[in-house]
Amino acid sequence: MDDQPIPIEPVAPVQRDTLQAQVRWGERVVTVGGGAPVRVQSMTNTDTVDAIGTAIQIKELALAGSELVRLTVNTPEAAAAVPYIREQLDRMGIDVPLIGDFHYNGHRLLTEVPACAEALSKYRINPGNVGKGDKRDKQFGQMVEAAIRWNKPVRIGVNWGSLDQELLAGMMDENSRRRTPWDAKSVMYEALITSAIESARRAEDIGLPAHQILLSCKVSGVQDLISVYRALAQRCKYALHLGLTEAGMGTKGTVASAAALGILLQDGIGDTIRVSLTPQPGEARTQEVVIASEILQSLGLRSFVPSVTACPGCGRTTSTTFQELTKEIDDFLRAQMPVWRARYPGVEKMKVAVMGCIVNGPGESKHADIGISLPGTGEAPAAPVYIDGEKSVTLRGDNIAQDFRALVENYIEKRFGAAATA
Repeated sequence: MDDQPIPIEPVAPVQRDTLQAQVRWGERVVTVGGGAPVRVQSMTNTDTVDAIGTAIQIKELALAGSELVRLTVNTPEAAAAVPYIREQLDRMGIDVPLIGDFHYNGHRLLTEVPACAEALSKYRINPGNVGKGDKRDKQFGQMVEAAIRWNKPVRIGVNWGSLDQELLAGMMDENSRRRTPWDAKSVMYEALITSAIESARRAEDIGLPAHQILLSCKVSGVQDLISVYRALAQRCKYALHLGLTEAGMGTKGTVASAAALGILLQDGIGDTIRVSLTPQPGEARTQEVVIASEILQSLGLRSFVPSVTACPGCGRTTSTTFQELTKEIDDFLRAQMPVWRARYPGVEKMKVAVMGCIVNGPGESKHADIGISLPGTGEAPAAPVYIDGEKSVTLRGDNIAQDFRALVENYIEKRFGAAATA
């Protein structure tokens, strides 16, 4: 019997073959699906009527890395404000495409405020909120016709909190006649998927190209989301928008979103994502963009900002120096990225290590592009710095943080600045 070990194959997210949508504004084209990178999007929480305030928040979200930004369009006043928001963004040099989030009266707003329909780059339609009875097909059709008229893609977004009750009731009646009825949750899953796919087929029948249709079926439970999206991905080739709706606040929302999205993205499911995080009091709206970006970067799907490997701390690290330095370096790298993306191509893939003692410090620092191993409790007051795997210099004294930051800046300029001029 051969007991020789076999190589352990590294894992990576699989790729799902989907249609590719194009979301445009001016010269900016954001591709979604069809082999494009998984896109990050977010949504404003300002009153859309406040055009200046909304434009400022959209700018902040875009600079944080949001490639698409959705905003509420719920009243004639909000619809009238959209062109002015777009104008303000264009003046600031922010070309991020805008998505209009429509419910109940979207058919009227897109028809009666054509400047809004034109200024948006994509429409979100919830088939559970477009009307009831005979009005449903007509009002849904009006929204799709607006998308065709202005050459805009559409996300058909089903949400279990606003699922088409007539469809669900009909499927429940059908289920009751089965020899072995499904449980209620399985029927609800099926209703979500049926609503999305049937609405997409209806949009195609009206004339909207299939590649310009994206689907989502949002729920708020991690296992529910995984179940629904795995089935949805098997039944269609539309690009899929992925997100856990009403994920929650702080740690709860972050962990739930990371767990659900991480599993599905590893399966190759999801072409654009949003982390629906409830902001904690005083927390910036951009936090949901940071988390979405970190999920993709942790899976190796995208690189947005240099990664910082840091020591968690233990009894060997009673000093808080490594914590303070880690935060300073991480904040510095994120703040500089809007400029560095153009100036230093490839810098987003750089790895920095900030370690707190001699146990793992030198090893982790050698694995990074640039790393520092700070002294732990009782260790000599010296901090060796490693660059490209080799010990470069040892820092001492009261200015270690400033000296290391200067070394990081110098490294970036030397390595990535040269690439930009090559």
